Amino acid sequence: MSTASVQAPGSGQFLAPTWCSSDKDFVTTSLGRSRLWATIGHGVINEVYWPSTGEPELRDVTFYLVGKDGWIDLKRVRTYRLSVESPAVPVLTIVHEGEDYRVTLEPLPDPRRDVLLVRFTVEGEYQLVVIAAPHLGGSGHDNVAVVHEDGLVATQGHDRAVTLRADVPLIHRSVGVVGVSDGWQDLDQHGTLTWSYEAAGPGNVALTASTEARRGVLALGFATSTVGARTLARSSLAEGFDLARRDFVTRWRAWERDLHVDHFDERWRALAMTSAAVLKMHEDRTYPGAIAASLSVPWGNTTTVAGGYHLVWPRDAGLTALALVAAGQIDDARHVLARFVATQLPDGHWAQNEYPDGTVYWHGQQLDEVAFPVVLAAKLAEVTGTTVYGVPAMVRSALGCLARMGPSTHQDRWEENPGINPFTVAVMIAALVAGGRWLTAAERAEALVLADEWNERIETWCYATDTPLARRFGVPGHYVRLSVPSEGGLDGEVMLRNRDGEMIAAADLVALEFSYLVRFGLRRADDPRVVDTLTVVDAVLGVPTPAGVVYRRYVNDGYGERADGSAFSGSGVGRLWPLLTGERGHLAVLAGQDATPYLRTMQQCASAGGMLPEQVWDTDPIPERELYPGSASGSAMPLVWAHAEFIKLAFAALNKRCVEQLDAVEARYATARPASRWSWRDDTPFDVLPAGRDLLVEARQPFTVHLGFDGWEELHEVDALPLPFGRWGVLVEAATLAGHRDVTFTRRTGEHWEGVDHRVTISAG
Repeated sequence: MSTASVQAPGSGQFLAPTWCSSDKDFVTTSLGRSRLWATIGHGVINEVYWPSTGEPELRDVTFYLVGKDGWIDLKRVRTYRLSVESPAVPVLTIVHEGEDYRVTLEPLPDPRRDVLLVRFTVEGEYQLVVIAAPHLGGSGHDNVAVVHEDGLVATQGHDRAVTLRADVPLIHRSVGVVGVSDGWQDLDQHGTLTWSYEAAGPGNVALTASTEARRGVLALGFATSTVGARTLARSSLAEGFDLARRDFVTRWRAWERDLHVDHFDERWRALAMTSAAVLKMHEDRTYPGAIAASLSVPWGNTTTVAGGYHLVWPRDAGLTALALVAAGQIDDARHVLARFVATQLPDGHWAQNEYPDGTVYWHGQQLDEVAFPVVLAAKLAEVTGTTVYGVPAMVRSALGCLARMGPSTHQDRWEENPGINPFTVAVMIAALVAGGRWLTAAERAEALVLADEWNERIETWCYATDTPLARRFGVPGHYVRLSVPSEGGLDGEVMLRNRDGEMIAAADLVALEFSYLVRFGLRRADDPRVVDTLTVVDAVLGVPTPAGVVYRRYVNDGYGERADGSAFSGSGVGRLWPLLTGERGHLAVLAGQDATPYLRTMQQCASAGGMLPEQVWDTDPIPERELYPGSASGSAMPLVWAHAEFIKLAFAALNKRCVEQLDAVEARYATARPASRWSWRDDTPFDVLPAGRDLLVEARQPFTVHLGFDGWEELHEVDALPLPFGRWGVLVEAATLAGHRDVTFTRRTGEHWEGVDHRVTISAG
């Protein structure tokens, strides 16, 4: 055994450490005081999050066998199987098995402490070696590791520490720098452990230990100090694995009692239960209701960036909360709503995404993320008959933001483009209608007028006719992903953000965004425009795989691996999204069709542990990159949105009704769509006004309008009046417009004229 140097070689070198593959088998966390989340992939632990879902602190914990004839890397051999306590209780057993060995691993977050326990059993003539790679502080750049008492410790600064200990002797302990002096390098070079370095770093460090014990428990304790980490790990080992496991199971069983999916079709019940548990497992402990999008880093094994998906998106959280309602977990959905009340920004919107504590990460504004909290509030009020404290003020502020900013959003649901798209508009309309219960009479009337107008104008913004795709498939037209009315609308172009700035005609940009028009009850499933769009969507976005037909996000999407299978790096080829198969399945259910093909496809896209991926591979297999058609690609897994969609589709298949449907929206639009005035805004101009409609010239600040009829005759100059929700407008009533061919106007703000004339033709009928 070499002890040539106490300090490990490579210390002080700042190599850029990557994260783990996002191909997860499983995720687990406790429901106690513990603030620790572990993910499992390739049969080992790959990423531990602490003390929140937004903070990955450990890259992986890997396991090896050392025998007289050499060593075995269990992660690379991958002859393992998984079993769980039950679909909704995330107690996992991993069994690695070879010709002359069997290794059983049972990872378990201690419910009472920030400690990950791993019970192990080794059968065969081998020593077990464990290597842990801390990334304290969300990075491996400046970690320091030491051999400490009967264990190993890594620290970063003065507020991050992790220790590795065991309830059996660790006969060999060493720390090292990853890629230079870590335990894997030692095994690779010598076939056994020979290095015994006592200190390593600063840098990307690793902790290495081995044991001759046939059975034992490892403990990884996390705290803000070395002493605290040691205390937690030792006390957890002292109480023992069995007690921790019993407590863990008891807490999850208590949660499971409120899970009402037993009436779901038995074919989908197990995955629905697992999916509900996945939603719960992505909720932060310190900040209830903060549900991360995914405990993974997409293409993590190729990137050093920890941004990942372990953040809270209001859209994903809202969709997740609705799935929790469908699964009977009303209290969990209330957690999400309460957090929405707490994290709303002063102007009524929510940040694009946040850390669990509410700290803003990205600052983009997406109007669907303003509307979903209102939809959730309305749904919970319908289901429970009660309102959470703070909701009325939250709703009024959010609807004010929608009224001022909509219907055009700065970013669509894929966070790529501005414009008007059916998904965002549908959520906003539902929010404006269903949120009316918390508004004053004047505000409620204005919200309904806006909702009616936007509902009526959807097709003028988002339904294209006589396009190349329409002609190709023999239909009059189809819905598109989005358009920008002020930049040509359906005759304009849209930038493909993940295709190096490539442009595409808005009329060619087909997507499944329109499905929410049907889910919210704004259009019928048998509407010819919906049926015709499905003809196009099924042909150009649906791709057969061994799992079934899975769908792309939109035509020419670039978010996915590159053509050769290498990781996405700002551009690539959009792959297939199982959650979109769920969206397509909802349309089938609402059309009176069987959901089985769609549920089965989603089910078959899941990992061995029941995790649903963001994307699956869509073409010929590339074994060296572990890409196989119908199986997870390198993007996020599990994706909470996908699990929420599976629950909601199973719910819809049973009830023939979407959980998103709201009584107030259904009552307003089930039989007819009320006619409304039309508002002329800079971002939603129009050239033709339907006969018999009022015209509202509108802005977000005071202005004066100079207008005339039929070629600047009958001139008028009118000051805008304040409208509800902080808007200003000049109303020209239908009676005033009657008998005129057109109205022309220009505007003055303060002393400045805009310098352009706007002409609106009055439709003859």
